[in-house]
Amino acid sequence: MPRMSAVITLQNVTLAFGAKPVLEDVNLTIDSGSRCCITGYNGSGKTTLLNVINGVYQPDSGQVTRGPSLTFSALPQSVDFGEALTTFDAVAAGLGPIGEVLGAFRRLKDQPGTEAERHRQDLRAELDSAEAWHLEAQVEAILDRLKLDSDQAISELSGGWGKRVAIARSLVGNPEVWLLDEPTNHLDIPTIEWLQSELTRYQGTLIFVSHDRALMEALSTCVVDVDRGVVKLWPCGYTTFLQRREAERERLAEVDARFDAKLAEEEVWIRKGIQARRTRNEGRVRALKQMRAERAERVSQSKLLLEVDAGQRSGKIVSAFKNVSFELGGEFLIRDMNWVVQRGDRIGLVGPNGVGKSTLIKLLIGEYSVSKGSIHTGTKIEVAYFDQSRAALDQEMTVNEAIGAGRDFIEINGQSIHVVSYLKRFMFDSAQSRGKIRTLSGGQQNRLLMAQLFAQPANLLILDEPTNDLDVETLELLEALLHEYSGTVLLVSHDRRFLDEVVTSLLVFKGEGQVEEQVGGFSEWVERGGSLQPAQAQAVDAGDSGDAGIDYEARKKKKAERRRLQKSYDEMPSRIQALESEEQDLMKRLSAPDFFERPEAEQKAAYDSADKLRDEIAGLYDRWADLEARLESA
Repeated sequence: MPRMSAVITLQNVTLAFGAKPVLEDVNLTIDSGSRCCITGYNGSGKTTLLNVINGVYQPDSGQVTRGPSLTFSALPQSVDFGEALTTFDAVAAGLGPIGEVLGAFRRLKDQPGTEAERHRQDLRAELDSAEAWHLEAQVEAILDRLKLDSDQAISELSGGWGKRVAIARSLVGNPEVWLLDEPTNHLDIPTIEWLQSELTRYQGTLIFVSHDRALMEALSTCVVDVDRGVVKLWPCGYTTFLQRREAERERLAEVDARFDAKLAEEEVWIRKGIQARRTRNEGRVRALKQMRAERAERVSQSKLLLEVDAGQRSGKIVSAFKNVSFELGGEFLIRDMNWVVQRGDRIGLVGPNGVGKSTLIKLLIGEYSVSKGSIHTGTKIEVAYFDQSRAALDQEMTVNEAIGAGRDFIEINGQSIHVVSYLKRFMFDSAQSRGKIRTLSGGQQNRLLMAQLFAQPANLLILDEPTNDLDVETLELLEALLHEYSGTVLLVSHDRRFLDEVVTSLLVFKGEGQVEEQVGGFSEWVERGGSLQPAQAQAVDAGDSGDAGIDYEARKKKKAERRRLQKSYDEMPSRIQALESEEQDLMKRLSAPDFFERPEAEQKAAYDSADKLRDEIAGLYDRWADLEARLESA
């Protein structure tokens, strides 16, 4: 069978940042049409490898060869749209400089004035010269496919919709090789499932970094394993890769054990008495030196060691919600909720972003107060809370300080342990322990949060998005720890596999304050017909083949009008506050003891200004009320 053409080949590639190589003597070939997943520990060099493939980084030595005439496009972890004002601008920028010209022309299309017309003519000439007018339809096509409004303001997008725009931008040029770095990170489950379907239908070569096991199992046809600079290609799917890698690790462990036994024998021999040293074989001595060097160079398989002190046994009832409602900005995130958490429960909170999952946690731990109803907290509750925002980490602290708070030793499960030794359990070496937290990657910071979390006794673990940025090995060890943990677990996660492995029941957030309890893991619920796809979005999807497009322009205009109203409405409080502050300053002047000693004309001007300010403030209050009424009916 003939070999497929290679899209990328790395030969003896080495790249270092500082003294230690991130990639060392890497040889790798990825064939056309592959769906290749890059996996490995946090900080092992996955993103660096992706950037070498994409040409962002140049290696210190070795050669990188890309297929001739192939177009590459990348979707980075963080989304930055620069100065783009609308989704059209952001997506058109994916076409390069000519796309930015197209976006600028579109923005000026309906602007009046001589200066705008002169600018339009310049842009039109540039588009004519590049024969680029067909690109407008190309941008609109990808926007339509991804169900994006071309006039949507970038500033109004949520994280999930921002990722959707970034995907459109990276696809608009029809790339033959698509590179993605952690594409599902910080996305909710409906968006992850949508993204998975987009990646499945992509026809080119896919190279992606991910820790999402469900995504890797669904997509990958090959796996690139990165481990402290060492890179190995496995020409199989992710599930088969796990099986084969485990078998190889067992084989290598046996080889290492035999090697170590032989080395130990030789060390005993070399340490024999004077008579043995007089007659020793110099060739055997040289062989021993070589064995010592090989042992020193062996890549150590660092292991993450997780344990948590479950503390004292809590009461049977951990928390009880009675007719609880929580309202924010006129919108119910939780409405009339009755819910009981019992000792030993393992509950997963699932739902789209922004529907109240983190709010419920903050109600439970007392950071928020209920709008209605009551929450009863059980007895002997010791809470450990993992916050997805990493707010507990002072970025200017060292890693040691975050754990020891100035002490060299801490107590874990009744035993005194040195801070550095404790951090080694979480795969922080001595140098990292002394470094600032801000130098750590997202995954390493999450590991540090876990180190903080598990350093305290707790019979209630609350984990808000603990899986973001974590590598697969850490996820699996966290799963194993939670299986053994005897306390109660509340877990917010968008990692479908993690939910299946850990939880025994779900709280499903439907939106508009609706929360449903479900027995079993996430996949069981889906098999029973459960779905997190919002009903409105399902209706739009279902209408693709019917009359959904007939009123598209009307809906687009209505959306634009609502955005304009919302913007004006949101600006009102600051405008009113500024005028009221100005009025207060003026009234202080009017009430000053020496005010009436001033010239009559100055007094009259001050009173006139005060009257004018009062009228303006009253007018703004009327305008604010009018905008509110129009928004409610929009």
